[in-house]
Amino acid sequence: MNSKNNPKKRIQGSCDTCVNFAYDEDYEQYVCLVDLDEDEYYRFLNEPNYACPYYRLDDEYGVVRKQN
Repeated sequence: MNSKNNPKKRIQGSCDTCVNFAYDEDYEQYVCLVDLDEDEYYRFLNEPNYACPYYRLDDEYGVVRKQN
């Protein structure tokens, strides 16, 4: 399916705002917690408009809004 015709394929935020982007003390750097397969990883690195299907906004206040 062509990504131009798929409305779900849109540019997401950067990894810095993703809940799956966490600091790994062993590597002493931030890493993605999602295991991408080879094709997904290639698209992630080489396609500037690639929308990661695992992106979730790291909104720490979202739970509080739902409680109110």
